[in-house]
Amino acid sequence: MASAAEQLASNLNFGAFAKADELKKRIWFTLGALIIYRLGTYIPLPGMNPDAVADLFKQSQTGVLGLFNMFSGGAVGRLAIFALAIMPYISASIIVQLLSSVIPTFEALKKEGEQGRKILNQYTRYLTLVLAVFQAYGIGVGLQGSGNLVLEPGPFFLLSTTITLVGGTMFLLWLGEQITSRGIGNGTSMIIFSGIIAEFPSQLAQTLELGRQGAISTGLLLLILVMAICVIAFCVFMERAQRRLLINYPKRQVGNRMYEGQTSFLPLKLNTAGVIPPIFASSLLLLPTTIASFSQASGGTGVLSVIATYLAHGRPLFMVLYAALIIFFCFFYTAIVFNPVETADNLKKHGGFMPGIRPGERTAEHIDRVLTRITVLGAGYLTIVCLIPEFMITYAQIPIILLGGTSLLIVVTTTMDTVAQVHGHLLAHQYEGLVKKAKLRGAKR
Repeated sequence: MASAAEQLASNLNFGAFAKADELKKRIWFTLGALIIYRLGTYIPLPGMNPDAVADLFKQSQTGVLGLFNMFSGGAVGRLAIFALAIMPYISASIIVQLLSSVIPTFEALKKEGEQGRKILNQYTRYLTLVLAVFQAYGIGVGLQGSGNLVLEPGPFFLLSTTITLVGGTMFLLWLGEQITSRGIGNGTSMIIFSGIIAEFPSQLAQTLELGRQGAISTGLLLLILVMAICVIAFCVFMERAQRRLLINYPKRQVGNRMYEGQTSFLPLKLNTAGVIPPIFASSLLLLPTTIASFSQASGGTGVLSVIATYLAHGRPLFMVLYAALIIFFCFFYTAIVFNPVETADNLKKHGGFMPGIRPGERTAEHIDRVLTRITVLGAGYLTIVCLIPEFMITYAQIPIILLGGTSLLIVVTTTMDTVAQVHGHLLAHQYEGLVKKAKLRGAKR
């Protein structure tokens, strides 16, 4: 840990940071955008009874509704205008990526490069709008039928709730795109990250209060703290883990000069899919249970209540589906972001080869075999980390969602990606400074 801290300190040259005006502008823009997002999580939906909303959330904060509240940064618990957060966008992204692997038209767009990616992103936005309308209307119906939650039920409330929630989701989608292009980090991940971080103090206070009341022993509190630190360290280690494949380049002659052969590595991350699988898995589990949670909390009966019961935190069905979806999306997303055939063709074009393996098809098969094996480890790692809070809720009776699993994984991966981007901007700034100095020296001569 000490060496990692020293390496991070050496990477972040604070002298260079003070001179990097473009980087500082990006950081300030990101902070401003996230502040706007946080303010929106405190603006309630029109026509709601705040006291009844607080009572509703107290009864179901450890269930699926609590997980939804984590991703929305507390907006669900306050039934704010950003209560849907960007979950419809994540669901739409899943559907579009699935279609791009099945439908030839979408697959062709994916291969067209930047232009095709823009068209697919536009389709994703349209689908996000459709899903947001569906979910917002369902939430409005669920709220209206939940007793005294709504002050004045009726068609006007349904219309205003649907428009407000859909508008909040589309605004967050636009805000995330602005953070990605004009700020630091991935906009979608930064919005989820900021929501989780904002809820940490209240979760910590809740945990300490349970200890003060005697519901949790001091030893168990210390165990939770140690486990959280161990999970963070484990996530950092696994996210940095790589399998390097040796690549050799033969000798080459340029003019009358003979250049020696070079050796490099093809790095394959243990967790190529990153934090996408748990987010996708959570969003798919949240989609059919959003309305069901409101129905169950208000004492509803029928199919919706049965769904909410069996898909509650800590239930065997929830954990099995959650683990299965994480494993599926690990392999699915890895297949999307990394193409062994394309990589093998690029190596062959540039004269690179792996020792003992013929270039071309054999190289692609070898890369695919290695990638599959390390993806098994990556999927197991993600599954274990994400199921930790489920076992805590089930067996230790600890109502904690933020201090384990998915939330810590999102925080760790987003932090590492953001630090890497900051480091990249600093290196680019230093390189530009060296180029300017070289030009000045050339002009003086």
